[in-house]
Amino acid sequence: MTEVKVPALAESITEVTLNRWLVKDGDYVALDQPLCEFETDKASQELPSPAAGVIKLIAKDGDDLKIGALICNIDESAAKPAEEKKAETKVEEPKKEEPKKEEKKEPVADKEKTYATGTPSPAAKKILDEGGVKNTDVKGTGVKGRVTKEDAIYAVRGKANMPVREAFSRNERREKMSRLRKTISERLVYSKNSTAMLTTFNEVDMTAINTIRAKYGDNFKKKNEVSLGIMSFFTKAVCLALEKFPSVNASIEENEIVYHDYADVSIAVSTPKGLVVPVIRNAESLSLAGIEKKVKELAIKGRDGLLTMEEMTGGTFTISNGGVFGSLMSTPIINPPQTSILGMHKTQDRPMAIDGHVVIRPMMYVALSYDHRVIDGKESVSFLVAVKDFLENPHKMLLGADPVDLLLDI
Repeated sequence: MTEVKVPALAESITEVTLNRWLVKDGDYVALDQPLCEFETDKASQELPSPAAGVIKLIAKDGDDLKIGALICNIDESAAKPAEEKKAETKVEEPKKEEPKKEEKKEPVADKEKTYATGTPSPAAKKILDEGGVKNTDVKGTGVKGRVTKEDAIYAVRGKANMPVREAFSRNERREKMSRLRKTISERLVYSKNSTAMLTTFNEVDMTAINTIRAKYGDNFKKKNEVSLGIMSFFTKAVCLALEKFPSVNASIEENEIVYHDYADVSIAVSTPKGLVVPVIRNAESLSLAGIEKKVKELAIKGRDGLLTMEEMTGGTFTISNGGVFGSLMSTPIINPPQTSILGMHKTQDRPMAIDGHVVIRPMMYVALSYDHRVIDGKESVSFLVAVKDFLENPHKMLLGADPVDLLLDI
């Protein structure tokens, strides 16, 4: 008999929430098969089975558990059921025949009578999360009951066809706050109460960046297999500006100010479970392609709940992009122990006075929230102006300064 306990996930984590079981009581589980999903104050993580055998569940979905707590037992002496092979054959048989188009139009209710609940594929999980449908409410038609992309589409469509809310309804519903949401709440309140936070604003003309993306975007994608977005330009501009203003890249530890010679840039990623802030390590040493690849990798992991503790820990500066949701202006909150955060927003065509003429330009408001205990007003404003200058004149990012100034040694 093997006892399965809550593993030590990180030094700072003393308690987890058992989000959901991925197997049922009495199931035969294979070695390394995912048993359950833990939710910590940073991310979600699956627990693989340490042995093969019949499982006896002890903890329940939603239980808060201490590190080392017993969650289940696995009886290794139990033989693998012969029925499993038959079940696998039954599930795989339809794959030999091409499915009829009419079968895809069957309602979800009919599918639920035939197949068992399973874990969703990454594509299916994304569709379910975006459609607001729980994984446990969908019956899978894939191998071993796995929820496929088609199953997810049917489930979301089925929810959309549900009757609308009653007029003048006074109904309410209560849901337990997730561990991640609790941590987000605590950290935001702590940040507001423990820092002397101010915000300074500016605006960036995105003409030059838009021109580069339009001209070189296709070739960039062919070579690097990733799209050329604006996040790489902002990250690069921030890293160059941080070299000029090291206090913006600093952090406070007790009675000391720690200055970092590197730029570990945290990027705020919105996931179905809440906001997470994975880190791009040594972003100052990466090319635009390297930054874009890392941003894509972290965004996908955040969406699928696959971010590790190491990827979520640390960071010397944060960039938050509210523009993807349509935000025109905001005051981002500092992510302690960092001392500053840059807020990006929606790019919008606006009339601008340039050389005595009114012209339409794609403009973006940018905001820098900073801790006045470490960063003075002059440094914060100068930093944001430097970021603006790099973004409006991307050629300066090649050498970290105007090439002509360097040539003339000005």
